[in-house]
Amino acid sequence: MALAKVIEILAEGKTIEGALEAAVKEASETVRNVKHVYVESVQAIVEDSKIVKYRVNAKITFVVE
Repeated sequence: MALAKVIEILAEGKTIEGALEAAVKEASETVRNVKHVYVESVQAIVEDSKIVKYRVNAKITFVVE
């Protein structure tokens, strides 16, 4: 039986996909075996009436060895 753990990460990027990639990259620096990403919320940062970046609140699931 495998044991999985979930951590929550806030990450930013120029696109939503970029923010998700940043979340996985950041998590992968300290944990191994990342298996899933669940996006809990998405925010857009606006400056001068334009979206300049996106922020995601993501839950990252990984298998504990």
